[in-house]
Amino acid sequence: MNMENLENTWVDLKTIAELKQITTRALRISLQKGKYVSRDVKTQGGKSSEIKFSSLETDIQQRYRENYYNEIIKLEAQEEIFAPPTENISENSSKFIPEAAKTIALAKVDLLNDWNDFRNHHKPKQKGDKLFLELYNSGEYLKNVFKVIGKTSRGSLLRWNKVYVEDESWESLVPQYNYSGFKEYKTRLSDEQTGIFLKILLHPNNFSIGKAIKLTRHILKRRMSDDDAENIPQPITFRRYAEWFRKKNYDKWILMREGEKNLRDKVEPYIKRDLSNISVGEILVADGHVLNFNVINPFTGKPTRATLVGFFDWKSGYLAGYYIMLEENTQCIASALRNAIINLDMIPTIVYQDNGKAFRAKYFQQVSDFSEEGFTGIYQKLGIKSVFARPYNARAKVIERFFREFQDEFEKLLPSYIGTSISMRPAHLKRNEKFHKELHQRMSGGYIPTIEETIKLINAWLEFRHSQPCTNEITKSIKEVFDSRERQNLDTKSLDDLMMAHEVKTIHRNGIRFLNTDYYHDALYGLRDRVMIRYSLFDLSKIKVYSTKGEFICTAKRVTSTHPMAYHLGEVKDVEDFRQKIQKQKKLKNKTLKEVKKYLPKEEIKFLGTQMMEDYQQEEEILEPIAKNKPKPEKIYVTEKPFFKTSYERYDWLMKYGCTNSDDRVWLQEYQKSDEYEMIYGAS
Repeated sequence: MNMENLENTWVDLKTIAELKQITTRALRISLQKGKYVSRDVKTQGGKSSEIKFSSLETDIQQRYRENYYNEIIKLEAQEEIFAPPTENISENSSKFIPEAAKTIALAKVDLLNDWNDFRNHHKPKQKGDKLFLELYNSGEYLKNVFKVIGKTSRGSLLRWNKVYVEDESWESLVPQYNYSGFKEYKTRLSDEQTGIFLKILLHPNNFSIGKAIKLTRHILKRRMSDDDAENIPQPITFRRYAEWFRKKNYDKWILMREGEKNLRDKVEPYIKRDLSNISVGEILVADGHVLNFNVINPFTGKPTRATLVGFFDWKSGYLAGYYIMLEENTQCIASALRNAIINLDMIPTIVYQDNGKAFRAKYFQQVSDFSEEGFTGIYQKLGIKSVFARPYNARAKVIERFFREFQDEFEKLLPSYIGTSISMRPAHLKRNEKFHKELHQRMSGGYIPTIEETIKLINAWLEFRHSQPCTNEITKSIKEVFDSRERQNLDTKSLDDLMMAHEVKTIHRNGIRFLNTDYYHDALYGLRDRVMIRYSLFDLSKIKVYSTKGEFICTAKRVTSTHPMAYHLGEVKDVEDFRQKIQKQKKLKNKTLKEVKKYLPKEEIKFLGTQMMEDYQQEEEILEPIAKNKPKPEKIYVTEKPFFKTSYERYDWLMKYGCTNSDDRVWLQEYQKSDEYEMIYGAS
């Protein structure tokens, strides 16, 4: 289409109204005033008008070129994408007979056989035919045949009988309609019309069927004379053809309009895997999921969307381990794998995971080419084979279904839920929703969970989910299937150095400051160097401390606060806690004084010894007056110390009645450093 033809083209009122952003009624008023050159055309259901392109305003002409003309030029310049379906019926398709037509033909055979038999017993034949037709057309005789064929006449019976006798085949009685095959479509659209229509319909810009019909009819009008333009098929004809083409060529429809990914997801058959060939814990499926609710960032104290990295047992459907991270990185992924291995108590054989950059990082795989030998990533050190899913292939990762359940059953219950997208946000987060904002504030108080609280909430939901029936073994729950694994009794401490998140910190007088909390161990006393700490957000009661070169120093525990008036208002355990901290300070100071002796002359050593005795007496005097001035509680007399079956019974007794001798105090200090104390009483 050249520019000269465009100047002489006629444009329908609806298109111009859309360009001018007015109604067609307002445009018709302009026509009545003679503002444009127009003509009347016949349309479906009446008449309409068209306006000559050259009589339009300059800016409207330019909009038309941008919105329609340029696209039409591109479409006309394209080669045929798909050849339109041929109208010629092949030799095989000409023999195609629909089931309905076959049923009618066989019913005619039954009717002719019964009619001929009836004529042989009723003479003369004319009277017999009259009687037969009266019986048959009443619907009470040969009821099943009548339901198929309906009423008939003597002429029809004679004609059918003649054809049947000559051909000796029921196919000669098939109704002579123009039947089409399964992939054939009888339409009045010509090859040219279907070709243009399919070019637009299968365009990657994904035109709607209505817009494709409109553009096709516009192109056909430009190519035809005014007289021939009246013969262009109506929009309903194009729409029926489009619906037929979509149903019969759904693969081409999806590929051209939506791309290869949707072709794989919507058209290609999927592979069904037989999970009876694997065992629990043998294959873990890993992926990340951005949480659709806010949590408090422990580093900044501000609300943020964290990411959950999960390792999902394929066999049982159990979430073996997970980690909450603020951004995708290899350390957090390693921590999630560590938690999964600890819960499994075994090393998985394969980890099937996402294709993201975090999983492919050198922290896990030392080389970029996984086919090369000699790489020593963490997976290889643990004997795990890593398998990566194809990019953008969600159906290959069974954990995606778990995340959908997590979203619908858990995330939407939280007051800090923010939705999966802008359009799916809760009402209180949308604009001008004052009522819902006030209602949400009254109901939730603006509550946003911390990382620790989020972990507790997730664990509570997982306990519920894992009690549900397992899809792979209906007779058992998910947890029952998961518990059937063969444990390996792993040493979890061997995983810590490899799989805990780490940061570099500086040692201060009260230990290491991390997440607004102090962590201390006697090994840190006297140090002011930079060290590397390893931690897990699942257990912030302690951190592991290493030198910057990777040498292990100690496990520092969280420092607890002391009662400000332990001797006056505190309980027995508060007094004991205060005593132990005072004694620890004295012990560390004496350690320093003793080590300093090797650098001093003998005269100063004597002075130092005297000073140490004076300090010791002063420290004793600090406690004595406090103990004397303290209101005496009701005394509890203990005749003798009972026999303790367990260590925690002895600890509870000492916390209630206090330490009676130095042995008890030494035992108490050692017990508070033990794993049993950490497990039962925590770091409170």
